[in-house]
Amino acid sequence: MSNTKDKEMSKRQARKEQLRRKEQRSRLLGIGLISVGALFVAFLFIYPNVKPAGEVSAAPEITRTQVDFNAVGDPNAPIKIEEYSDFQCPFCRIFFENTEEALLENYVADGTVYFVYHSFGEFIGPESSAAAEAAYCAGDQGKFWEMHDILFANQGDVENGGAYADRRLLVFAENIGLNMDEFNTCFNGNTYKDLIDEDMKNGILADIQATPSFIMTYTVNGVEKTTLIEGAQTIDVFQQQIEAALAEMGQ
Repeated sequence: MSNTKDKEMSKRQARKEQLRRKEQRSRLLGIGLISVGALFVAFLFIYPNVKPAGEVSAAPEITRTQVDFNAVGDPNAPIKIEEYSDFQCPFCRIFFENTEEALLENYVADGTVYFVYHSFGEFIGPESSAAAEAAYCAGDQGKFWEMHDILFANQGDVENGGAYADRRLLVFAENIGLNMDEFNTCFNGNTYKDLIDEDMKNGILADIQATPSFIMTYTVNGVEKTTLIEGAQTIDVFQQQIEAALAEMGQ
């Protein structure tokens, strides 16, 4: 009888031991999966800033007159056009590639239009504001537009996918010949965060809902008038709006 009880107890202990080991393996497996998941998430955040910067495409050479930080042209021009843009926005790049230079040549160079670029905050994501910060910091050294051009020339295919990771922005800064100590101090200190936030607030107040959008301002008989131009329009659309405004002003 005693031997039978001993055998039953041994079986129960064996089953308990099996269950204990099974639970231990399950816990270890769970911890392992959580650890792998955490590492993967960390990798997604860290990799864009540690991966090789990759090749940098050269920006087109664009002639701009009377450059002043993020503005170009005569500040006393009869027409002011303010662009609200996002460096990650593909339609903003299309405007840059297909229309901007013609607008500069036909209307800014002759003093008709004063053109100003504004970021649109973190509209698409964190790399949008990072790129804007880089452009404004380059503006401290008189090279806002050079950074503007190289940013669009190297726009990525995936939003917030590392095209404007900090490491690549530093490479762009080196490529356009910035003083890197000054640039790093400005960029790492988020010097222009308030301006970038203000850009977005002003855009929202102006009823900007998408990028690129353009606010054209002019004065007729002492009354300020504004026209909103939305999207990556061709030079023909800008020409029609500008010529109509000039006619309204009697010019």
